[in-house]
Amino acid sequence: MMKKPLFPSSLALLALGVSAIAADPAGDWVRLFDGKTLDGWKSSTLGDATYSVVDGAIRGETVEGSPNTFLLSEKQYGDFELEFDVKVHDSLNSGVQIRSREKSEADLATSGKDGKPAKDLSRFFGPQVEIEASPGQAGYIYGEATGLGWLSPQPQDAGHSHEHVKNGEWNHFRVIAKGPRIQTFINGVAVADLTHEAVYKSHPKGHIGLQVHGIKAGTGPYDVSWKNIRIRPLR
Repeated sequence: MMKKPLFPSSLALLALGVSAIAADPAGDWVRLFDGKTLDGWKSSTLGDATYSVVDGAIRGETVEGSPNTFLLSEKQYGDFELEFDVKVHDSLNSGVQIRSREKSEADLATSGKDGKPAKDLSRFFGPQVEIEASPGQAGYIYGEATGLGWLSPQPQDAGHSHEHVKNGEWNHFRVIAKGPRIQTFINGVAVADLTHEAVYKSHPKGHIGLQVHGIKAGTGPYDVSWKNIRIRPLR
C-alpha cells in the first residue's frame, strides 16, 4: 500500500510535536538493542513465542497455541522519547508496550471487566503502541490486558483505519510519552495524540515490551522484527 501524503494539517501537527520536544530538557539517546545480542532484554513469564537476533534485528516468531508473548527491557522508563524500525508480517498483529509490567495479585482487582477481578496473574499489561499492516490501526494506543480496550478513540469506530504502514517493508515509529500524554508518529506522519489520566495513574513508568501476538490454530508461523531501537529520557 502507498503511504498517504503529508497534508498541511499533518505537517503542522508534526511541527508542533517536534517543537514541544525541543523545548523539553532531554537526556542522551541510549540504544536498547546492540544489533548483535539480546543483552538488556528478558522474556515475559507467560508466552512461548521465540526471539532471536537475525541480520541485525530482533526477530520474534509465533508459536501456535501460545498466548501473547513479550520481550521486556530490563530497565523501566517513565517520560521518554522512543524510536524504532519495525517490519511485521501482513497477517500478524503486534505492538510495542510502554510503561508496562507483569500483573501482581494487587493488579488483578483493578484490571478485570464488568466489576470482576482479572485472573491472568503475571500477564504483561499496560499501554501498547499498535503494530499491524495497512489498512489498519497501527500507531494507536491499546490498553493491553487492562480491561479498557482501545485507549485511543479513533479505533473505537469500527470503520476507522489508515495506510501509514508500508506493508512488507521497514517502518519507522516514534513515540513520545510525557506525563499522561502519548504521541506517536509512523514514517513521519502524526498518528496518535492521547491524554489518558487514568492509565497514567496506574502506569506512570514501566518496561518497554516487544509483542508477538498469539495466533489461531492452524495458522502461521508469522514473524515481526525490530531494529534501531533507541530511547532518551525526558525531564
